[in-house]
Amino acid sequence: MAVNSRFQDLFQPLTVRSLTVPNRFAMAPMTRQASPNGIPGDDVAQYYRRRAAGGVGLIITEGIRLPDPAAGFPASVPTIAGDEVLAGWTRVVDGVHAEGATIAAQLWHQGVERRDDDGVQPVGPSGVDGHGEPRGRALRADELAAIAQQYADSAAAAREVGFDAVEIHGAHGYLLDEFFWERTNLRTDGYGGSLAARTRFPAEVVAAVRAAVGPDYPIIFRFSQWKGVDYAASIADDPSQLQELLTPLVEAGVDALHPSTRRHYIPGFPDYDSQLSLAGWTKKVTGKPVIAVGSVGLETQFRSEKRGQVIAPAPIDRVVEQFEAGEFDVVAIGRALLADPNWVNRLRDGELEGFSGYDAAAALSKLA
Repeated sequence: MAVNSRFQDLFQPLTVRSLTVPNRFAMAPMTRQASPNGIPGDDVAQYYRRRAAGGVGLIITEGIRLPDPAAGFPASVPTIAGDEVLAGWTRVVDGVHAEGATIAAQLWHQGVERRDDDGVQPVGPSGVDGHGEPRGRALRADELAAIAQQYADSAAAAREVGFDAVEIHGAHGYLLDEFFWERTNLRTDGYGGSLAARTRFPAEVVAAVRAAVGPDYPIIFRFSQWKGVDYAASIADDPSQLQELLTPLVEAGVDALHPSTRRHYIPGFPDYDSQLSLAGWTKKVTGKPVIAVGSVGLETQFRSEKRGQVIAPAPIDRVVEQFEAGEFDVVAIGRALLADPNWVNRLRDGELEGFSGYDAAAALSKLA
């Protein structure tokens, strides 16, 4: 079937190093906690395969915890170590590829935001959480190289089982973002203080991953201004600080950036440009491919859902305008794909107007 002419350019391929995405639509990473003992089962493979069959060009997995007890909780969050785990991910990857889509593994360390219900102590740059309160313990400088190597080993494992790329999770107040953010990084050594110093460890992680996966394998880095505990948080207050934050990551080996926002159309720095989104600024200061995300096609923003509330579809004209203006290269869809795995194909075929909304609480509880 012919592509709806309004969206034709969004159905062109994009190549980043060895990765060629068949269109400009990604599935945003969404935690499911549906992998007992960290092992992704057949239901996980079918979950991702349905979205690939529905037209998504790039699947970005839920956060995959590093193989360290302090990296993530609960155990139902998938990991990427061990024969049974890797066999499970191979089935996921094969299913997505069978539908003509590509897939990236998102690597995740929860930092001090890790729950300690199992008695494992969370770790972070300063042992301080997003509220500025003591939590867990501060990492010693001599421990950081081992954590960077865990990211590298996980990325190498992802490449070995057939993932087309990796995404490093550096957003939302988790470990790498805790280094970026002044509220959670109170260090007085070479990893704290100035923005350049706070970016040092995340850049070392990227460099370790690049060394592990080689020169042609794509590395995506996800970052955010907002945190899970503070929607108004900021790590870059203006475009020059954004450039200072991102340049070391790009120099270390990042190929594409994924600025996570709650609403994709909100200006990133309204005092400097009343229209340009954070995705647009990211592309402007780095020149790298950018993935935009945040309430795409929905009338409510992320984490505004209430039980029984029906989230209605919204026109995606602004998405098209931003894409045509060169603000981003790929757009990531989250909740709309939970409700309708065929969302992208329906958009392509001009049938999305038939989408009548969905119950937010039901969809988010199932993540089916």
